[in-house]
Amino acid sequence: MRVNILLFAHYRELAGTDAVALELPDGATAADAVARLRAAGATLARIPAAPALAVNEAYASLETALADGDEVALLPPVAGG
Repeated sequence: MRVNILLFAHYRELAGTDAVALELPDGATAADAVARLRAAGATLARIPAAPALAVNEAYASLETALADGDEVALLPPVAGG
């Protein structure tokens, strides 16, 4: 299956792009997508293994099962005051 990973802020800077398409096996989870992305390059390995994320615009956990065509957004931590 093919999923689209959306990257924001610092994660976009690490990847050099705002989106990455990944091919994953059927039955893959959001954790599998993050692991595949982290394995794709030295700077991408700096993305946390357990980032906050959303699947198809809804907050989700790493255990969320993915389907062909899903969008997985990696949400970087924010600071504020």
